[in-house]
Amino acid sequence: MGVKTSPTPQARPASLRPPAVVPVEPSAASRDLARYYTRVQNDLLTRGLLRTDGGGPDTPFSADDLARNFETIAFYDEYTTGSGVSARNNGGSGRLSRWNGPVRVQTEFGASVPQERRAIDAARIDAYGKRLAAITDHPITSVARNGNFHVFVVGEDDSAFLQERLVQLIPSISPTELDLFGNLPRSFYCLVVAVSGSRTPYQYTRAIALIRAEHPDLVRQSCIHEEMAQGLGLPNDSPSARPSIFNDDDEFALLTNQDELLLKMLYDPRLKLGMTADEARPVARIIARDLMGQPL
Repeated sequence: MGVKTSPTPQARPASLRPPAVVPVEPSAASRDLARYYTRVQNDLLTRGLLRTDGGGPDTPFSADDLARNFETIAFYDEYTTGSGVSARNNGGSGRLSRWNGPVRVQTEFGASVPQERRAIDAARIDAYGKRLAAITDHPITSVARNGNFHVFVVGEDDSAFLQERLVQLIPSISPTELDLFGNLPRSFYCLVVAVSGSRTPYQYTRAIALIRAEHPDLVRQSCIHEEMAQGLGLPNDSPSARPSIFNDDDEFALLTNQDELLLKMLYDPRLKLGMTADEARPVARIIARDLMGQPL
């Protein structure tokens, strides 16, 4: 659910303090978009989608499934870098990319987001960051400033604010990437862009996630779960991954038991930054069997 890309522009080492944002009433266009996404959520729920149970007896998967899904989700990008939101990546696999240093999650809100909604979202993002840290055994904390993983909760009316902040955070951001955030079609609910260092192309140094403020509660949570997890280094979706939020079928809204295992695999020290899919495949198979308690 969303766009995942991995450009490598030069990122500024530390962010500026975010400006104070005073809430304002959303425009008619924003209210119309909120009604649209409410209808989307209601339709998905009516069809039995957006499950929050994490998977169960009806969604079995084996260690081989886990290893195969990991390769598809960790080594391929859903969209080609710098090509906008319409060009799917049908090329070969990339290399293993993830964070090496601590992840500092900084949440920022557009003026269209009411104060009471900000408190709810900030608490959820903080709690989810702690959960991701426990899963990956990687340092992930919430900060008020100098973050390197920025989660923007913004509405249609907040485009100017968002683009101004993006230029501050990543001065060399391309016009295409800037337009990606400023003019996202409503068919894309949310997105994340992970940025690698120029000298460390497989090591993430910054990420920007966008969560639409117009979303109703469950779709909003779903976007937080997917984009923060994908910003850690799982950039693709797979139709065979089940139960998983890394699947465009919207069956699951929140991180599943298989997704937790995928994140554990991603940050397992037996897998090294820059590995190709071929290099990682035998190691990933061993890790998957270890996690599933299945012998080789």
